[in-house]
Amino acid sequence: MEDVYSLNFFIKADTQLEWIILLVVTALCAGIIGSLVGLGGGIIIVPAVLYFHNSLGLLDGLTPQKAVGISTVMMIFTGLSSTLSYIKYKRVDYKTGLIFFIGSGPGGILGSYVNKMLDLNSFNLFFGTFIIIVSVVLMIKDKLKPSKLINSATVKKTFINQNGKEYIYGYRPIIAISICFIVGFCSGLFGIGGGSLIVPAMILLFLFPPHVAIATSMFLVFLSSITNSVTHIALGNVIWPYAIALIPGAWFGAKIGAYINTKLKSSTLVSILRIMLLVIGVKLIFEGFTG
Repeated sequence: MEDVYSLNFFIKADTQLEWIILLVVTALCAGIIGSLVGLGGGIIIVPAVLYFHNSLGLLDGLTPQKAVGISTVMMIFTGLSSTLSYIKYKRVDYKTGLIFFIGSGPGGILGSYVNKMLDLNSFNLFFGTFIIIVSVVLMIKDKLKPSKLINSATVKKTFINQNGKEYIYGYRPIIAISICFIVGFCSGLFGIGGGSLIVPAMILLFLFPPHVAIATSMFLVFLSSITNSVTHIALGNVIWPYAIALIPGAWFGAKIGAYINTKLKSSTLVSILRIMLLVIGVKLIFEGFTG
C-alpha cells in the first residue's frame, strides 16, 4: 500500500507541487521553532499534517500513525542539524545526552508500539490533552522555584556562558533516566521530539542553563528519533514521499533556529508558542469529541 502512495505521489507531481512546497515551508517553520526552544519540531508537524489531511483534503493515505511516522523521520534531520550547529558554540553536553538516552530510547520504542492502538478520535483526544499540558508547563515554568534535587546530585557540572555567568547543574542518573523514559514514551507515541518536556525538566529539576538544556535536548532528539523511526518504519508508518519533502525544510530550519538561539532571547517566541500550543490542543480535543 505504501508503494501505491509513493507511485501516485510522483505520477501526479504536477498537481502536488503545491503540497510539496507546503510541507517544506511547514517543516522550515517547525525546524526553526523546534531548534530555537529545544522542542524538536514534531509537536508542530504532527497536528499540521493532520490538519492538511482532515480539513484541507490533502496528503492522501495519511493516518495519525503515519503522521507520527513521518514526523519521527523528519526529526532525525532536525536533531542532527541543530546538534551540529550547537557544537560550534560548545553547548552540547554529550555525556548527559547519552545517559538520558538510556531512558528515552526504550521509552520511545514502547510508545511507538502503543501508538498503533489509537484510532483518529482517541489520538486527537490524547494528543490534544498532552499539548495543553505542555503549554501549561511552559506558562508556569518561569514562576516555579528550581528543585532542590541538585543537592543530592551525583553528577555535577559547571558551565560559564558568554557573559561570564557560572552555572552549576547536576542530576542523579537513575532519576534522570526514569524521567527520560516517560519523555521517550510520549515522543514515540505522539511523534514529537520530547524537548517540550525534557527542557523544562532539565531547567527546573536539574538547574541546567537554558542554552545547554536546549542544545542537549536537540542531541537527545536526534538519538531518540533514530530509534523511534526504526520502529515506525518496521510498523509501516512512514509515507516516504511526505517524509522526504519535510527533510529539507527541517534541516535548514533547524540551522536557522540554532543561529537565532545564539543571538536573541527566545522569551517572545516561547510566549507565542505557549498560545499556539494551547489553541492546537483545544482544537484537537474538540475534533476528538466531535469526530
